[in-house]
Amino acid sequence: MSQLLLELFSEEIPARMQRRAADDLKRLAAEALKGASLSCGELHCYATPRRLALVIDDLPDAQPDVREEKRGPRTDAPEKAVEGFLRANDITLDACEKRVAGKGEFWFAVIERTGRATNEVLAEILPALIRKLPWQKSMRWGSGTFRWVRPLQRVMCLYDGRLLEIETPEGVSCGSVTSGHRFLSPGTFEVGYFDDYEKMLQRNKVVVRGRVRRDLIEEKASALAEEAGFTLKRDAALLLEVGGLVEWPVVLMGKIDAVFMNLPDEVLVTSMRSHQKYFAVEDERGKLGAWFIVVSNMEASDGGAAIVAGNERVLRARLSDAIFFWDQDRKQKLEAHLTHLRDMVFHERLGSLADKVSRLEALSVELADWIPGADAASVRQAAMLCKADLMTGMVGEFPELQGIMGRYYAKGEGIDDAIADAIAEHYAPAGPDDACPSAPVSLAVSLADKIDTLVGFFGIDEKPTGSRDPYALRRAALGVIRMVLENDLRLPLADIFARAADHYGVSLAPAQTIVADLLAFFADRLKVHLRGQGVRHDMVAAVFALGDQDDLLDVIERTRALQEFLETDDGANLLAAYKRATNIVQIEEKKDNRSYEGALEAYSGMEAAESLLFEYLGEAASGAREAAGSRNYKGAMAAMSELRKPIDEFFDSVTVNVDDADLRANRLHLLSQFRSTLGQVAAFGEIEG
Repeated sequence: MSQLLLELFSEEIPARMQRRAADDLKRLAAEALKGASLSCGELHCYATPRRLALVIDDLPDAQPDVREEKRGPRTDAPEKAVEGFLRANDITLDACEKRVAGKGEFWFAVIERTGRATNEVLAEILPALIRKLPWQKSMRWGSGTFRWVRPLQRVMCLYDGRLLEIETPEGVSCGSVTSGHRFLSPGTFEVGYFDDYEKMLQRNKVVVRGRVRRDLIEEKASALAEEAGFTLKRDAALLLEVGGLVEWPVVLMGKIDAVFMNLPDEVLVTSMRSHQKYFAVEDERGKLGAWFIVVSNMEASDGGAAIVAGNERVLRARLSDAIFFWDQDRKQKLEAHLTHLRDMVFHERLGSLADKVSRLEALSVELADWIPGADAASVRQAAMLCKADLMTGMVGEFPELQGIMGRYYAKGEGIDDAIADAIAEHYAPAGPDDACPSAPVSLAVSLADKIDTLVGFFGIDEKPTGSRDPYALRRAALGVIRMVLENDLRLPLADIFARAADHYGVSLAPAQTIVADLLAFFADRLKVHLRGQGVRHDMVAAVFALGDQDDLLDVIERTRALQEFLETDDGANLLAAYKRATNIVQIEEKKDNRSYEGALEAYSGMEAAESLLFEYLGEAASGAREAAGSRNYKGAMAAMSELRKPIDEFFDSVTVNVDDADLRANRLHLLSQFRSTLGQVAAFGEIEG
């Protein structure tokens, strides 16, 4: 068994693209090996700012030998047909034999192929991997046409510890050498297997494993923070990014001037994190300390003193700007910024941000009727002010602080905490891991913001398509779903969507169309949301298919009751009976060119099993309606479970397709009524299995 080591050495690969590139290279390699019938052990791919390294263990020496039999034309077939078969398989007639198969005699070709050497196969498939590697953005350089994320400088390809020559893009060499750290260890050196490669890189100031780099950064940063009497403020996303910016992490600590510590913590963290990639430290109460952690890619002879001083100087300038904006913004009230919202476009076809705020005021007050504890006056004021901080200097400099600065400025003016919190929280949840608002005023404004956006973009036919969702409408819908479910809100979404459409002063699609499209969209999003909770998508579909299902809390309650019911013996048997009855009725309706829907009265000539089923259908329908009317969906399912015995007896003892036309029609009507009775609690036809 042999090992392949492939290194793609380039100019700096952006940190945000490294993990995806490593995953893609590993995936493409696995697919190519499978297509070439080459087995292998584990595949690993590692990324640093300057390289992608792929290592594949336990490769066989050659492909397996293949013996394949192919049946050709009949032996008495026209000569051209036989020639075509021979040409297609690159064989002669001498390699074929005659065999009797079915009702005739045929030519059979026995094709034996000896497996090719693995190094030959790899030399063919690896160049394609390099060219097929997808990038979010790519570039050309020099006079060639090859595109990559950054100029590709060199390819190292080793098979079983020795150079494997492969075709490379124009101007890119292939060899057995690699390079260490750009500044700390210039020059090239040869390696063999991956263990040797990793050790040599380590000696030359490169940590090739991203996980190890991140662990080193976290360990050293935590130690420095503890020396200063603080703890490292955890930031997984920043750690991942910084780990992709350095090949040899050197962790240092700098000081923040005391004058800047009066800024809000969020301003300090954002200034350090977003622009400088610094980590913050905090005390046991979560208050920021006057220190920052910087990760350098250099070892300096002065122990990093000059690097720290330079970073302190840069941060001082950045925070000086922040103090200026902080002081300037507080010289006027939030409301003073509202007039400038007219100059900021929300969307060219949906008006300005001022138009959006006007719609939010109206819609959030209407939503307050369904949110317990939501004061209409507070909701209106929060909606009016929720976008005002977008026009402040601080948010202009640090867009990540939208809403957060609005809360600070509102509290500074003495505005009620519930209103100030709603300004900050109306953007939430920003993602699946973000907490949902729970305060009544925050809920009303957040729901209004997302619903207004959804209605507007659906109204101008800017819906998500495939993987394209430029306006984050899937995220907005999921946010609405989470807020409704996590806060037990009973919202009539169809009515609310229609009201939101009415508040637009621009031309949209008909409200009825918008509502129907959005309800279907929400049904799909709800399936995705519930999948992680073990709720089957077909159960959600079965409830939505009832029609007029726009109360998400009600849908969830129905769905859970339905899934629990179908996991019982009674439920599983009733589902099987439903499908059997439906098949019978549909076949006969098509044959007779008529429908057997509609109410059924008792008819003469009923057998005992028919009478029993007829009686229980009435009782089950009545019981299910009564239970469902009080949202007792488990009770509704229990009422339906009473049908199991009579429907089983019906199928055991009653023949549906009898010669008597009237009796046959009555029995088809009875089965149709059984189907429609079950359909009161769910569209059983949507359920799989």
